[in-house]
Amino acid sequence: MTWILIGAGVLGLVILAVVAFPLLGKLADLRRAGERLQRRQAEATTLQTNAEQLQQTLLGLEQRTGTMQERLALIKAGHGEPTGKHAWLPGAKRR
Repeated sequence: MTWILIGAGVLGLVILAVVAFPLLGKLADLRRAGERLQRRQAEATTLQTNAEQLQQTLLGLEQRTGTMQERLALIKAGHGEPTGKHAWLPGAKRR
């Protein structure tokens, strides 16, 4: 009777091992997939930070472009009038 109990116990352990090994393999795959997702999340965060910096640079360039366009318009307007800042008057000394 004792051999039957020992045999049943060993059989149960063998069945448990047969079922557990594939599950442990899947857990390792899940761990690797989780690590890949974490790396991709870090890359996405870096890309988002870079995109925000580029957006700030673009806004600054747009402001500078607007300022330069205003200055250019003033310069062009000054050439049409003899009293403008950049107007050349006959007899005036050039710098």
